[in-house]
Amino acid sequence: MEDYQDILYEKDDGVAVITLNRPDRLNAFSEEMIDGWRRALEDARDDSDIGAVVVTGAGRAFCAGADTKALSEGKMLSSVASESVISSRNRLRDSVHRIPRVLATLDKPYIAAVNGAAAGAGMDMASMADLRFASDQAKFRMSYSLMGIVPGDAGCYYLPRLIGIARALELIWTARIVGAEEALSMGYITRMVPAEDLMSETMEFARKLAHGPRVATEVAKRMAYNMLNMDLNAALDYSQLAMNIARATEDSKEGPKAFVEKRAPNFQGL
Repeated sequence: MEDYQDILYEKDDGVAVITLNRPDRLNAFSEEMIDGWRRALEDARDDSDIGAVVVTGAGRAFCAGADTKALSEGKMLSSVASESVISSRNRLRDSVHRIPRVLATLDKPYIAAVNGAAAGAGMDMASMADLRFASDQAKFRMSYSLMGIVPGDAGCYYLPRLIGIARALELIWTARIVGAEEALSMGYITRMVPAEDLMSETMEFARKLAHGPRVATEVAKRMAYNMLNMDLNAALDYSQLAMNIARATEDSKEGPKAFVEKRAPNFQGL
């Protein structure tokens, strides 16, 4: 049994759930949290029984990003207080950057259930999800400029792809707080849900994906991300190859059969 610190990791009915678990620090990063988060993602990625992954936060916040109190006291290895530029050159690569690098290999749906504040690197982590279901009490803030720094966790990569470069720069430059309704209107979050229904609605959606045609779901995710960097002809060629993979599955036979028989399909993920 894996030992995880500062996160909770559970699997149920085809869905893996990662809960950031430092509620007293608004789920701000610790080295143990980052390491456990990475290992949980790798486990979910490699577990054939898991078809979707959900990440959320314990308590009243999703994630406050870097623990500024710990940083100011020099309690984290990531503290730059006594580091030179040379000695710290790989600091982010060897810590928090491990999360997006693992996510780049995760074809399974990855959903953030944003239960409260997501600030700084915490908002970046929400931006890394495929979908964001948010409580009506959720708040988002790209707070880096308040500290005189820049997004260090690929926030400048993810956010413009989600809401456009002009809106992304405005949020990065001003560090203003965005509520759930505004986040929904700008297309940043997928759904706004009453706080008391957030996890039940997120889990219901995740289970549907986990029990759906997994190969098609995962291949479609990879297609969507890869095609962001392709021209049309390359995308069409890729689509042909992907379609050949999907048509080779048992689920591609079950879907049309269920449609003709006017019943719900019984997908096996095969």
